[in-house]
Amino acid sequence: MVSIAALGDATTQLVHGLGPEDLARVQAALDFAQVSYGERHGSSGQSAFEFSLGVAVTLALLRSDAETRIAGLLFELCLVEPLIAETLEDRFGKEVADLVHGVHQLIRLRDLTASQAPVGRGKNAAQQAMAQVETLRKMLLAMASDMRVVLVRLASCVTTLRYFAETKRFDEMTRNYGSEVLDLYAPLANRLGIFQLKWELEDLSFRMMEPETYKRIAKMLEEKRMLRESFVQSSIERLQKELAAAGIKAEVSGRPKHIYSIWKKMRGKELDFTALYDVRAFRVIVADAKTCYTVLGLVHNIWTPIPKEFDDYISRPKPNGYQSLHTVVTADDGRPLEVQIRTQEMHNFAEYGVAAHWRYKEEGGSNFKSQQYDEKIAWLRQLLAWKSEVADAVTGAGDEEKQREWVEKLKSTTLDDRIFVLTPQARVLELPQGATPIDFAYHLHSEVGHRCRGARIDGVMVPLNTALKNGQTCEIITAKGAPGSAGPSRDWLSPGYTVSSRTRTKIRAWFHAQELAETLAHGRALVEKSLQREGKTAVNLEALAHKLGFAKVDDLFIAVGKEKFSLRHVEAALHDPSEAAQPEDAAVVNKSRASSVEQGAKSGVLVVGSEGMLTMLAKCCKPAPPDPIIGFVTRGKGVSIHRASCKNFGEMASKAPERVIETDWGRADKETVYPIDIFILASDRQGLLRDISEVLTREKINVIGVNTQSAKGHARMVFTAEIGSTAQLQKALSAIGEVSGVQEARRT
Repeated sequence: MVSIAALGDATTQLVHGLGPEDLARVQAALDFAQVSYGERHGSSGQSAFEFSLGVAVTLALLRSDAETRIAGLLFELCLVEPLIAETLEDRFGKEVADLVHGVHQLIRLRDLTASQAPVGRGKNAAQQAMAQVETLRKMLLAMASDMRVVLVRLASCVTTLRYFAETKRFDEMTRNYGSEVLDLYAPLANRLGIFQLKWELEDLSFRMMEPETYKRIAKMLEEKRMLRESFVQSSIERLQKELAAAGIKAEVSGRPKHIYSIWKKMRGKELDFTALYDVRAFRVIVADAKTCYTVLGLVHNIWTPIPKEFDDYISRPKPNGYQSLHTVVTADDGRPLEVQIRTQEMHNFAEYGVAAHWRYKEEGGSNFKSQQYDEKIAWLRQLLAWKSEVADAVTGAGDEEKQREWVEKLKSTTLDDRIFVLTPQARVLELPQGATPIDFAYHLHSEVGHRCRGARIDGVMVPLNTALKNGQTCEIITAKGAPGSAGPSRDWLSPGYTVSSRTRTKIRAWFHAQELAETLAHGRALVEKSLQREGKTAVNLEALAHKLGFAKVDDLFIAVGKEKFSLRHVEAALHDPSEAAQPEDAAVVNKSRASSVEQGAKSGVLVVGSEGMLTMLAKCCKPAPPDPIIGFVTRGKGVSIHRASCKNFGEMASKAPERVIETDWGRADKETVYPIDIFILASDRQGLLRDISEVLTREKINVIGVNTQSAKGHARMVFTAEIGSTAQLQKALSAIGEVSGVQEARRT
């Protein structure tokens, strides 16, 4: 068997930092891999053994433990030899077997989602594609029960890309692979703070996708390399002299140039290559934050700073915690030179990812829906940074214990509050932990949830209360028939069937709608029977409802159906002689203004915690500023806004409290008006309606509806008017109260 020493530098790196026992285990795995791989080649065309060795060496450079390196050596072998996978635990332990199985899960995910395409075209399709890629990134992390699995996957990606670059293979296959890595895996390396892999994954992927552009930028860098490096070195030496004269100890070095980053800046800022600030750049690392500002003063004293190109991320760190001073100065040759100044702690923090440089550059990187997810990623980055500190420490009795502690933490760190499940079309859905097929169905669409009758998980029929797991494919079996012809079961509201409050809200809303429809139909039937008995089938139902105090006829039917309103009142109204009585005066009734919310003007209502939600003012209580208001989420009509004292709202809130949402008045146009109802009780007399109408006209209140009834010497009037605020209304009510004969004037 060939020894590790005989295999050269690569395998020397493979065992770097390992103790005697771990070194022997890695040697055994290497011997086993050499024999088992034989002359096999992977799908990329690379020797399977060389590929696996490259993966393991990359993991070693990340200072991973022996189990991770062994998994890197063997996962490819277990893909093509399932029998070896079955014996892996006996040969190398359960930990290695679990790691290999985890890597296989991630590869299976890639195969499942490789051919998916977003639905739609243009900008919307691009947004859907970005959202799916973001969900896939989360899924990769969530599926890994051990975060070291993701490290192995990233190492395998960079190894494959290195082989493509080395063999100068540029075809459709390498372009597709580069695109996948750039979209999916490079951002994962960023989020885990693996700076060493981040730039290589990006640069090599870009080289596969845009070989000519890559070559052009590389050539521009190379053409000016000697001149640029000479200039940067002379600038560094000049600064070092100034630092030494000031008694400041500092490490000054040039910053590495990455082709993908240069290309993004050239494209995003539409800059010429010569105009890029950080093509010529260096970094200064000092002992403490106070010294950073001292060095900044020295830099600005030597070179002229460029206005608006200074950023102080020390006193005002980025939201992700990144700290550093950034300045751009005009160098002696008149061209820009970028300088970054930070402490060693800040540098380690940035390099190992807690506040990695990539985050604020990454498109859409700051727009995360879940703060908890973000916090978990920050924890992973901190863990990796701490692990690097442990590995850098001087070897001693306590350091091995620290290393073991880090491995245990990394093994147990997962994004276990969410799961990611695939549709049969390979679309990925993010669901809460413990979600069932019912949750999955309602997440797809409410109608799919209502019509759900069964489910298959990975092709196998399962009960609807089965808990879904990461990476499974779920297919929903729906009832046939027209939309709305099928509905959920009440059992689904029992514990164990759903875990999502969103799902339960949709189920309750369906039953509430069904009950309301049944009550409405029952009430309509009762009222129509009553009208038939009284021989009044031709009566105007809307007018009858208004006469009985209801805003619309459906409200009357529902009240009767719920037995909250007696049919005797309906019969009495039908025989009331005042029904035919007409007032001798005609009120001036106008069309609703264009600035009225009735005609689509903005109501100025703000839904707390949300933007762009559809709102409508409830007609039952007709709120207007500055009434205390509250919102209720309706089915398909947005948020219904009620006055906080509204009785209808109270009933709805008691039945479905989860649909109540906090609202407030925001800024509306000064011309916006709101419809309200004014009730007036007065002694009936000639000219009463005219006098009240004159008051409303004088107060500049537009009347869009009036309903008057006279009986036994009393007049009851309901005016529907448009007001700008309740202050305007109060003034009008006071004036109406002074009209002769008016006994009561109030807003209903």
